[in-house]
Amino acid sequence: MADATRARKIADQIKVIVASTIERRLKDPRLGFVTVTDVRVTGDLQHATIFYTVYGDGADLESTAKALESAKGFIRSEVGKGLTIRLTPSLEFIADAVPEEALRLDNLLARAAADDARIADLKKDAKPAGDADPYKRSEVESDES
Repeated sequence: MADATRARKIADQIKVIVASTIERRLKDPRLGFVTVTDVRVTGDLQHATIFYTVYGDGADLESTAKALESAKGFIRSEVGKGLTIRLTPSLEFIADAVPEEALRLDNLLARAAADDARIADLKKDAKPAGDADPYKRSEVESDES
């Protein structure tokens, strides 16, 4: 079992190797504009999960996923050449959901800000439904104020 620091260093190396291999060595026309966002390696260094994003729509994401799946063996051999460990980890490519979630959260925050602005707009001309000071006070408190 490798320590966490070594696993993180191996993951960083794999990220660089995979990104440069996709950019320079893969010539698949199905491959879109891919960004490798993160790599996670298991504690025993036997399996690497590679997270990626693709610029474009769902069709680009789907075609890129097929291209990466078909080139997995080639990419793994490049990772094996670039790493200085005894065994080359198996690779798994997963489309990163962070950009979609970030966009969803941005939309929710924008909607909340618009609702806040609308409520503030309604509030500026509002008058209390009852007395201006709805709290009951004794006469002693009234005289002191």
